[in-house]
Amino acid sequence: MDYQNILTTCTYCGCGCNFFLEVLDKKLVGTIPCKTSPVNEGKLCIKGWNVHQFVQSEKRLTQPMIRKNGELEPVSWDEALDFTATKLAEIKKSKGSDAIGFLASAKVTNEENYLMQKFARAGVGTNNIDHCARL
Repeated sequence: MDYQNILTTCTYCGCGCNFFLEVLDKKLVGTIPCKTSPVNEGKLCIKGWNVHQFVQSEKRLTQPMIRKNGELEPVSWDEALDFTATKLAEIKKSKGSDAIGFLASAKVTNEENYLMQKFARAGVGTNNIDHCARL
């Protein structure tokens, strides 16, 4: 039996709480707050306590999918990105930039959210961007 505690940073919001992931035989089994972290001081919100669960969820998407003939089908990253770029260009051309909106995520870094808003505003030309942590 191989048991490890791995120090990491929570992915649910921008606070940067630290905790240990409990790993038993290469499987995540729990979360323990880091008592020496200056950010969360040994405390965790409900999302942090359960962060290990989404990693192993059977509902988690593991590859891009596109709806074809009414059914979601697995596709390559290249096909998914080409499809998305084509659809965004079509919408922008036919209905204008403000027909497109973006919803950023609390589960990525601040830098990644900055890039999302930069892409929305400078790349696509819309100010229609929001962040799920604000909702």
